[in-house]
Amino acid sequence: MAIASAARTARIDSPWRNDFPLLLEGSERRPLAYLDSAATTQKPQCVIDAEGEYYRRLNANVHRGVYELSERATEAYEGARERVARFLGASDPSEVVFVRGTTEALNLLATSLGWGFLRPGDRVVTTEMEHHSNIVPWHLLRERRGIDLRFVSLTDGGTLDRESFRREHEGGARVTTFTHVSNVLGTENPVRELADEAHASGSVVILDAAQSAPHIPLDVQRLGVDFLAFSGHKVFGPMGIGVLWGRRELWDRLPPYMGGGEMISEVDRQVITYKEPPYRFEAGTPNVAGAIVLATALDYLQGKVGFERLIDHERRLLTHAWERLSGAFGSDLRIFGPTPETGHHAVLSFSLKGVHPHDVASLLDAEGVAVRAGHHCAQLIMKRYRVPALVRASYSLYNSSEDTERLVEALGKVHKLFGS
Repeated sequence: MAIASAARTARIDSPWRNDFPLLLEGSERRPLAYLDSAATTQKPQCVIDAEGEYYRRLNANVHRGVYELSERATEAYEGARERVARFLGASDPSEVVFVRGTTEALNLLATSLGWGFLRPGDRVVTTEMEHHSNIVPWHLLRERRGIDLRFVSLTDGGTLDRESFRREHEGGARVTTFTHVSNVLGTENPVRELADEAHASGSVVILDAAQSAPHIPLDVQRLGVDFLAFSGHKVFGPMGIGVLWGRRELWDRLPPYMGGGEMISEVDRQVITYKEPPYRFEAGTPNVAGAIVLATALDYLQGKVGFERLIDHERRLLTHAWERLSGAFGSDLRIFGPTPETGHHAVLSFSLKGVHPHDVASLLDAEGVAVRAGHHCAQLIMKRYRVPALVRASYSLYNSSEDTERLVEALGKVHKLFGS
């Protein structure tokens, strides 16, 4: 079919784009339309500078050094923990454990809960909406500890089936773990409602906030969950650093995830004692630079940007993109997930009739448009909607409506090439 005409809405510019050097440099072919922020965000200059500043002026191992440089590094590292606690609305910084990212955080919980909390036959409830990072660790626990792993199903519209959620908690559950925002569908789940329902069944509640932390203000008291994880590289910070927050009374009950230096109190031939949380869960030399630079990224996100302005900017971008794609390609393009009006954040996952998503992504790259294609580490979603893969365009604060126009223009060439 011919591409349908669609009127362009008023231009949406980003007031923050100039903070990101990589986007200003673009690619060798043409300026880059970067639409893969759900995989990783670009970094503002202040974050890039903070990384170098740490290694120029502060590099030392933390906690055990009695010399001035080590003490300054320790102060900065623990200051970063306090900064993260404020970002999450947590009252106690000792509830914040630094990890490599959301994947390690969820593996830590599956392992420690499996050793210290769960017994064979105990029910763990997750959902078909999850990233593999919130499925595979529980499958490993099913194989090794014999837990009863259950999955909440999805509706045709891309939301969790609330009746399925209720049904999987009948008779009680021990752990319930789900995502805040889907990395494929963009769906925002009603966390407090789900947490309250899961708690009523006797469950500990874990929230994967990897896709919500860059877009939605987080308050662990308001959300009502017991654990929450997010990754630094998705909130404009460095790779290799992440956060796992948990209620202190639960941390106190859990055994350590890894053994080694820093997490022990005393070691003898037959006896070992561990430090109090959070250090019990931070074996070895931590990513000191990563934690400190993450604090800089959070300052940038909450300070210079601000969630109120960010939410408005991304809402307008997503609505514009949805309208442009739907108007340009009609029934030849299918967008998955709820509409922007019913709760959809930052990502647009779609299929183009007659073209494999990998071909779409490769051809868009030739036009300087960076999107992601594949199953997005969410194969249960692909199976639910009977697709092998999807193209995903994901937005952030540095995107503008021009990025969407570039996407539509490039897709038009793909559409024409394949003769739809």
